Amino acid sequence: MVNDAATFNLEQRLMEKARSLGFAACGFASAAEDPVRAQRLEQWLGEGNHGSMEWMETRLHHRRSPQGLWPEARSVIALGMSYAPAIDPMALEAHPDRARISVYAQGKDYHDVVKKRLKALARWLVAEAPGAEVKVFVDTAPVMEKPLGEAAGIGWQGKHTNLVSRKHGSWLFLGAIYTTLELAAAEPHRDQCGSCRACLDACPTDAFPHPYKLDARRCISYLTIEHKGPIDEEFREALGNRIYGCDDCLAVCPWNKFASEANAAREFLPRAELTAPKLAEFLCLDDAGFRSLFSGSPIKRIGRDRFVRNCLYAAGNSGDPGMLDRVRDLTSDPDPAVADAASWAAERLAKVG
Repeated sequence: MVNDAATFNLEQRLMEKARSLGFAACGFASAAEDPVRAQRLEQWLGEGNHGSMEWMETRLHHRRSPQGLWPEARSVIALGMSYAPAIDPMALEAHPDRARISVYAQGKDYHDVVKKRLKALARWLVAEAPGAEVKVFVDTAPVMEKPLGEAAGIGWQGKHTNLVSRKHGSWLFLGAIYTTLELAAAEPHRDQCGSCRACLDACPTDAFPHPYKLDARRCISYLTIEHKGPIDEEFREALGNRIYGCDDCLAVCPWNKFASEANAAREFLPRAELTAPKLAEFLCLDDAGFRSLFSGSPIKRIGRDRFVRNCLYAAGNSGDPGMLDRVRDLTSDPDPAVADAASWAAERLAKVG
């Protein structure tokens, strides 16, 4: 067992190593269960706010706490990597012929980038603290990254439920390293939202029943990425030209004035063809074309059918009759959701033409 001075020194060097690997934020939290955090998760799931994301409910026992997933864990190293954009994510709102893709999905797949850095940091830690065991996670395991980030002091969960940093605003990819080491837990970050409700008011689909609570079933990110089949007509017009995710509640956060694109990892720089793509060009994608275009992108995971479905809703909202012929071609698409979306879009565009 290392002594307190040695542990403190290790913690400081660990933070320095994290920074050298490109992590903008690093903090430590206990791996023990937090009863309040667990109860909030159970209530959220019990109310059905997770929609069709059944895995969140089936692995609740693992998600409740780090030790629920790995009983030997003693500490959590919470990490954030900035992807602050250089341009306004809302800029394409006034250009309905262009497709809006969430900032985080315009560059390389963050799962691969963040996990590679996490593994490098974990290897360094094991080398510096022989006998220590580690596990790394980034978004694909039953880990509550946002509450753990708050507990570790790297930010707080804002009224939009995402983590907010004083230095990096709402633009952080989160990852975690669980370890058997006993690290000094930080003080949880104090909520700094105050009376602001910019994120709540910006939501196009009223996905926040009240501050600090998200109903995923109404969230555009959920609807365009996780939801299978046709999207309810209630939400189709509100989608606007958003075809993958939504940045609105993040983009309006006042704390973003402190975020700088200079801190973002180079891998997250947007691909030129995804910053303001022409919506009509996406309507022509077959499966092979989709896979080729989005190789190495997080967008690839939703598949061609769901992606084109989203593009058709955007086409229907575009007011551009020039897309009508291609939209009509897709009314006979083999995928029922695509065909349904095409019929809806064609009816709207026919009225414009």
